[in-house]
Amino acid sequence: MNTLFPLLAVCIWTGNTLVTKSAATAIAPAAIAFYRWVLAGAILTPFVARAVWHKRAVVARHWPKLALLGALGMATYQGLAYQAARTTTAINMGVIVATMPLMSALLAAAAGGARPTRATIGGALLSLAGVVVLAAQGAPARLLHGGLHPGDALMVVAVASNAVYGVLLKRWALPLSTWEQLYVQIGFGVLCLAPFWWCAPASPVTAANLPLVLYAGTAASIGAPFCWMNGIKRIGPARAAVFMNLLPLLVALGAWGLLGERLHGYHAAGGALVLAGLLWSQRRSRLH
Repeated sequence: MNTLFPLLAVCIWTGNTLVTKSAATAIAPAAIAFYRWVLAGAILTPFVARAVWHKRAVVARHWPKLALLGALGMATYQGLAYQAARTTTAINMGVIVATMPLMSALLAAAAGGARPTRATIGGALLSLAGVVVLAAQGAPARLLHGGLHPGDALMVVAVASNAVYGVLLKRWALPLSTWEQLYVQIGFGVLCLAPFWWCAPASPVTAANLPLVLYAGTAASIGAPFCWMNGIKRIGPARAAVFMNLLPLLVALGAWGLLGERLHGYHAAGGALVLAGLLWSQRRSRLH
């Protein structure tokens, strides 16, 4: 039963990747990113706003850090992902997102954390090779001529921003509860996204894109964090992180079955390399 929480979180994030891809033709990236967090903030307000108000002195003291976290985790990560979805596939996005835990571990080490093991470095290189195979569609030489595909490049930057977010969140350990931090960060994220939403061409919520906004603003923004946090409490971060390895497979199956994306050999090869790198680094890290 304890493993149900991280599994649900990964399933919700799988759905969010498919929603992100579907939104590419239904609503402007800046619009859905903005509407999503406005909705999530509105839902949390009755439950969290009073506690945050009572801790307004703490928020005022730490607002630069909270603002940076909101800019990285809420505005940059999902905003770039929505933009990337216009020129890459959901399958590619799923594989690249799966590298986030390993990227976070390397960034944490670079920021003065525990020294990475040889297996962690080797796993990172293997996962990087998988992303290269995926981005080059099985022909890495293409990258020497045409460079990285814009959508894949944006997705790599998006994942990197969220990895930095995770490292800073753990490093700073701000004196607010998880939900209080999330609520304040959402507020700063909305402020960051507002100018882009305002300056972008009008893209209102319609009957066609409303389900996408609702899923992103509820399940992905509130449901998944709730399940993930409960999973970490029950089985620990190391065991919970293993469930992230299911994301590329679930996204690939969903994109094939629901979005009609075609599966190619390079998807299997790139995904296998990424998965092998993740499993290698996790297994070896538990032995040290």
